[in-house]
Amino acid sequence: QICLSLVKLLFYLAHSPLGSIVLLDFQPRQFVMVDGNLKVTDMDDASTEELSCKEDNDCTLDFPTKSFPLKCSVVGKCEGINEKKNLFNAYRYFFTYLLPHSAPQALRPLLSDILNATGDLRYGINETLRAFEKVLHLYKSGLYLQKRPLLLKDYISLKGFRTVEGEDYKCWPSYSHLGCLLSIHSPEEAAAICNSRLHCQSFIITQHRTWTGRPLASFQSSWTDLIPDTNAVVYIKRSASSGERL
Repeated sequence: QICLSLVKLLFYLAHSPLGSIVLLDFQPRQFVMVDGNLKVTDMDDASTEELSCKEDNDCTLDFPTKSFPLKCSVVGKCEGINEKKNLFNAYRYFFTYLLPHSAPQALRPLLSDILNATGDLRYGINETLRAFEKVLHLYKSGLYLQKRPLLLKDYISLKGFRTVEGEDYKCWPSYSHLGCLLSIHSPEEAAAICNSRLHCQSFIITQHRTWTGRPLASFQSSWTDLIPDTNAVVYIKRSASSGERL
């Protein structure tokens, strides 16, 4: 969410009515999330000036660990230098820390492609935004899910119940530090996640959703202490419930 919102912001800056705007003091502390959107807190160090040049050798974009040769345009300006400076800063301050860690396994190669392409400045902001929107579409639609055996049949569902909240086994990434709370596309995906985790015996799906509209599922190591909740459904492994009375 943070990276996509940043890319949308940089897309606007690259195509603003004032021309391509560069953020000269590009640091994470200069941004804040407002209603799920990333915004710049300080525009004092923004500029529409692009580096003047007489030849291509005048257009080297330097960073502490990398340099990029750019073209000198016919009007004597380094082509796209503001856009590219913003994009590489987004890569080194945001993408490298946030993109690799929390996506479903099937989407990680696509995010890795974005990471590598922006890190080498092979993508401009237009291509970067299109790549992010493709990943978002796959994520929201569930098209990233690979065909696999149907596992939900191995679970008993109890509508109108959930387990008592409390600390349980933890997982990464989780929306809660007290347990294992993950976003899912469907109960079938939740069943596959639960089957892949050694301690998981049940999961609960409520009406709580993430910014993409995906429901949240809480994965549990037990299914005892059920309490009524009209907005929840508990799914319990049949093997875990064998010999017990529900």
